[in-house]
Amino acid sequence: MGMNVNLTPELETLVRRKVASGMYTSASEVVREALRLMEEQDQMRAVRLDQLRHDVRKGLESGPSEAWDPEAMKQQARSRRAAAKGSAKV
Repeated sequence: MGMNVNLTPELETLVRRKVASGMYTSASEVVREALRLMEEQDQMRAVRLDQLRHDVRKGLESGPSEAWDPEAMKQQARSRRAAAKGSAKV
């Protein structure tokens, strides 16, 4: 199936440069590769979006949020680090 596509001058120049580089044998080959990469990128986006939706759903199902004190959390981490350093000196 043949198809004619109009490109901007910039894209046409890019296609010509790709063919001239020897990496591709024709403009059609450049366009096919670009479309293949675009499809691959679309699939990766879909996977990431599905994962994000899963993570959001999991978070929503985990129950209500709880208040937390960042300073208390930092202090707990410092205490654990100090305890770990103390036991490492044995």
